[in-house]
Order: sequence, then C-alpha cells, then structure tokens
Amino acid sequence: MSGLAKYLLQCGFEVSGSDIVDSKYITELRELGATVYIGHSASHVPESCKVIASSAIRETNVEIVRAKELGLPIYHRSDLLAEISRMGKFFIGYAGTHGKTTTSGLTSYVLEMAGLKPSYVVGGIIPKLHTNAECTDGKFLIAELDESDGTIVKYSPNISVINNLEADHLDFYKEGLKSILDTFNTFLSGLKPDSKVLACIDSVGVEKLVENHKQAITYSLTKDADYVAKNIDFQPEYTTFDVYHKGQFLVDLKIILRGRHNVNNALAVIAALNEAGVDVNVVKPYFSTFSGMGRRFQMVGEFNGISLYDDYAHHPTEIKATLSSTAGMTDKRVIAVFQPHRYTRLKNLYNEFMTAFGGVDKLVVTDVFAASEDPIEGVNSEQFAKDLKTKYPDIDCEYIQGTMCNVAEKLYPQLKANDVVIGLGAGTITELGSELLKLSKKVAEVGR
Repeated sequence: MSGLAKYLLQCGFEVSGSDIVDSKYITELRELGATVYIGHSASHVPESCKVIASSAIRETNVEIVRAKELGLPIYHRSDLLAEISRMGKFFIGYAGTHGKTTTSGLTSYVLEMAGLKPSYVVGGIIPKLHTNAECTDGKFLIAELDESDGTIVKYSPNISVINNLEADHLDFYKEGLKSILDTFNTFLSGLKPDSKVLACIDSVGVEKLVENHKQAITYSLTKDADYVAKNIDFQPEYTTFDVYHKGQFLVDLKIILRGRHNVNNALAVIAALNEAGVDVNVVKPYFSTFSGMGRRFQMVGEFNGISLYDDYAHHPTEIKATLSSTAGMTDKRVIAVFQPHRYTRLKNLYNEFMTAFGGVDKLVVTDVFAASEDPIEGVNSEQFAKDLKTKYPDIDCEYIQGTMCNVAEKLYPQLKANDVVIGLGAGTITELGSELLKLSKKVAEVGR
C-alpha cells in the first residue's frame, strides 16, 4: 500500500490515508506530501475522493463505512495496480507462492543500476535504492502480483513470471493447490495473445499448471527447460553459475545471495530480461551487488559477537529456504524465533510447520500474529510448541508469550557470542532485533 501511495504521489496525485502504527514508510510518504493519520476515524475520509483498501481492511472499518455513506468509489489495491499497469509501459509481473518480492526487487535493482530507469512497485525496500516504489519515464514497469486473494486475474503483463505454486492462503483457497491452479489458469487465459509466460518447472505446482499452457517458456535448475542454470558453484561468500538458453550459453552470473532458491530467483530475472529484449551483459554486473530485499535474511544488528537477522518467511517452504542460508555457519549456534502468521495458516499447514525447523539449535515460538483474523480454538503457539517438543524431543523448543519486548527480555539472557538469531514471520517479529539491541545498550550503560 505504501508503494502504491508513493507511486501516485510521484505522478502528481493528492494522497491521504491511515494506518494503525507509525513507520518509516509513513515518514517517507509524508515527506512526499501525503497526509497520513495514525488510527482509523470516519473524519479522515474526504468528501470527494477514491478509496483504495487492501484485503486486510474489513467492511466494518469506520473509514470504509463512512466512504459508503458518502457514496465514494471503493477499490481494492489490485484495481489500482492494474490501472497503473495499463499506462503504456512494458509490464513485467512476478507471481507465485514464494520469491515475488526478491525477483521483482532484483529486476528493478539491476535495471536501475544499469541506467534503464524502471518504474516499479514491490513488496519490500530495495537495498541501495532505499525504496519500494518509483515512477519514472522509462520503458519498464516491474511489480509483484499477489495471488493471496485471487486478484491476480486482474493483471495482464507483457511478461509474467511464475516462480512456484503450492498450498498457501488456505483461508481463501479452500481446496488448496487445486484452487490455486484454477485461479492461475484463469489468469493465464486472460493474458494478451502476444504476452509471454516464464514458468519454473522445478515447482510441482507450476509444472502441473503449464501442462495446459504449452506456450510457456520454462526455466529450471535440474530439468530440461528453455533456460537452465548450469555449473552452479556455492562458495561461502557468493555463488556463480552459467545460464543456458535453448542449449546455448547466454551469460555467467555471480550473486551474493545465499541458498539454492536464490539461484532460481536470479535465473528467473535474467530469463525475463532476456525475453524483454534487455542486453543481459548490460545488467550482468549488478547481480553481484544485490544484497537482498529488506526482511529477506536481512542482518539488522550485532552485539557482543551475536548476529541478528530478520526474515519475512511465514510459510514452511520459505522458512526452510531461509534456514538453508545458515548452512555455512558451522561454528555458530542458530536460534530461530518464529512468529506464526494467521491462525488459518498455522492450522492448515500445522504438520508442514512441524518439519520446517531442521538444522536450528534452538527454536523460540511467539504468539500468533493474527493479521485481522479471529482466534481459532485449539490453534495457538503454546500448543504448537508442545506438540513440536513431543514429536521431536531432541529439538530445544521454547514458547515465549507476549510482545516482542517480552520475547527479547526473556531471550536476551540466554544469548552468547557466536549466536545467530533469526526472526521469522510477517508480523511484529520484525521488531525483535531492535528490542534486543535496546537491551544490549541498557546492559552496557549499567556496566553489566
């Protein structure tokens, strides 16, 4: 939502809005001229405006109620992004259960660094560019396409990239992967005849999808595909690999992102740019300077030899991918702090979450971040931690109740040099690093 607001401000529109807490995103919007209120009130709604809301906003929200009383048009955020995408730019959209933010951010980054002036709206802060959105007069528009509520069917990119598909958002997709595939089949059937679809056939879900769409351009790390990554070499500080297109060498790439999944992400980006007509050798140098998106295995602090990381992972597959990034940290004690995101996700993927934390030395589970959902009886973090310890008694697992301040206060005395703490989740877990840093400063001030 903040990215869309910034895009409109840069296009010259008047923008106002509200949120429940202040943030750096809101500060940036205010600096660009937006009026942003903290807290919701009917008085915040102008008598003449268009209202944009995300799926997290309920119909009972006082500002939505007031907008209806005034007869104002109310649009979903996807309607706004779809309208922006129809403004004449070459639109590259990234979709899939995981990796949308990294792939759309990496594309925006390398195009910007290469001087190609992309416009973009992505779901996280891009390093060095220090923003999640930009409106320019360049040729390209880059965006991630959210599938969580089915609104992906509203878009028609020139190039659509589908990273992976698996069961998620089961509050909306009642039949799991089948429902997701149905939505993506509808999305693909609505694309323009001259559009291109890039599909990662390393994903079982995507492979099923493209069985019905033979025109899809495929990419893979392990299978026969149109774009293939070969000669992958994982080093402690970087990874190199060669990209082949239809059996012919295209380009060699170096990335500093950790994990096999990021080789897949980089392959998706270089394939999309090649299909868009970009000279891959022009953007090649900047792949090796992309340090990852905000909240994607992002180092947020360090004290007394203890490293703090923050990651948005809130699905079992994402958690496994993030924790795989610690594989080379053999001399470290890895502590994962997991904040389940939504009661419905914890309930529907309960068994998958049980197996997501292999390789960690200690697991801390915090209270569920509800994200506007009502609690579900019997589904909670305390019970999850108990069940995990029962099933895997060798795992050092602890449930800590309360705010991130409470979690930090209980975790802090347990930390020692060479520990790596990774916060995992899409909610207030992002505050954990700053809370631990505050405690370290307090301890230093009293000389303990």
